[in-house]
Amino acid sequence: MADLSAFPITERWPAKDPSVIQLYSYPTPNGVKVSIALEEMGLAYEPHLVTLSDADVKSDAFLSLNPNNKIPAIIDPNGPNGPIGIFESGAILLYLAEKSGKFIGKDAADKAKITQWLMFQMGGLGPMLGQMGFFYKFAGKDIEDPRPRERYRDEAIRLLAVLDKELEGKDWIAGDYSIADMAIAPWLNALEYYGTKDAVGYHDLKNVPAYVERFFARPAVAKAKRIPDPS
Repeated sequence: MADLSAFPITERWPAKDPSVIQLYSYPTPNGVKVSIALEEMGLAYEPHLVTLSDADVKSDAFLSLNPNNKIPAIIDPNGPNGPIGIFESGAILLYLAEKSGKFIGKDAADKAKITQWLMFQMGGLGPMLGQMGFFYKFAGKDIEDPRPRERYRDEAIRLLAVLDKELEGKDWIAGDYSIADMAIAPWLNALEYYGTKDAVGYHDLKNVPAYVERFFARPAVAKAKRIPDPS
């Protein structure tokens, strides 16, 4: 049985089975990337619900694993040199793909292509759609100056056009299904939650809507999109 006592987070969110990967998350676009990956890769794991409230993500327990106070984070009791904690969803996806040998490509060239699209999501698509959501659905919608809203809307439209063009004639963004898709598609689905599909011309896109439908039709994705269960 693995000893996770070196991780203070396990005092607040105790592991029932410390021999499997411990997932600390909430089903946001960033959070479900990891639950989807774990399900797709067939890796044993135990989910712990960490809400987005300051009481959880800014608690000493959670900060001991992720000093950036954002979900998701994991502990792998069977890391390369013993138990290891990892935060940042993109880093976790890369780690799990390397660990499982799945969804990272057949060779170094495949991995490079997949990684570039993963970084496209981490550095561009996710932050821009998230900021747009703030200005359309949350507190930012009350700001009278239209320029912030227009800035993120226009960048979202540009990024969606990049994706739509890249998906022409392909089922998945980097060829075969990969961790890049696990990162990108949950953020595209967030447009529904933000109520911004019309604002970005989503239904006029040729390839993106079918891509999202294809992704969420996968059994592992359908299961993982509510893990950890917020109810």
